[in-house]
Amino acid sequence: MLGISVMTFNLRYPEINDGSDYWPERIDRATAVIKKHQPMLIGTQEGYHSMLKDLETRLNEYDWVGRGRFGEHENEHNAIFYNRDELTLVENGQFWLSETPESVASISWNSAFPRICTWARFLHRKSNKSFYLYNTHLDHHSQEAKDRGIQIIREYIARQRALDGLPALLTGDFNSFPGEIPIRLLRGEIEVNGKSNDMTDAYSIISGNPGLTFHSFRGGDSGEPIDYIFATSEFEILSVQIDRSQINGGYPSDHYPVVAKVQF
Repeated sequence: MLGISVMTFNLRYPEINDGSDYWPERIDRATAVIKKHQPMLIGTQEGYHSMLKDLETRLNEYDWVGRGRFGEHENEHNAIFYNRDELTLVENGQFWLSETPESVASISWNSAFPRICTWARFLHRKSNKSFYLYNTHLDHHSQEAKDRGIQIIREYIARQRALDGLPALLTGDFNSFPGEIPIRLLRGEIEVNGKSNDMTDAYSIISGNPGLTFHSFRGGDSGEPIDYIFATSEFEILSVQIDRSQINGGYPSDHYPVVAKVQF
């Protein structure tokens, strides 16, 4: 059995007005929560290049891939960190959630920013099995951008699976509650334009509401999640956890990291 631990983690962009929660004050907290769980893979959101380099120097066993949403290393990345001792990076890329997904920094549907999805294909060395990880951050402003953006991701994953049949994981901050279209589409609860999906929401193994994942540095669990981990049907979800713990008196981010263990 190939067991894979995967984390999704919105790092919170470096906002100086956050005071004691400004990124330089949180680097060690963010590093500590990653080391606590030791995930094989981490899908990050809101990481600026300088932040990703900060993590790179502290997480010695990880490499990462990803570009900024304006191209190169500008602004937000949806970077994928991976344990280089366990995984070999085979190929990787990025597309934009727009009507022209291959066009750098493209925007559609009244999205507040260019939105992206970073992907990578990995070979798990011990088992010699291959799989993909997709990592994204849907828009927070436009419902149409969310609903259409997730359709772009669904199409890319479907195309990849038709081509090579490999399984896929999807992590991200979807800015969507469980009852909204992006999540219902991914879960296969609804069809959009006659297309459905076959992914399992990691939260599906929890009975009842998993609680909130975005907490604005205030903590608590009352609410619904917007951060998710999905897996195609080849994977079995073994466990999922929203880590709501503080580290050294503060939170690692304004989002809780979510960690799932899956196996083929």
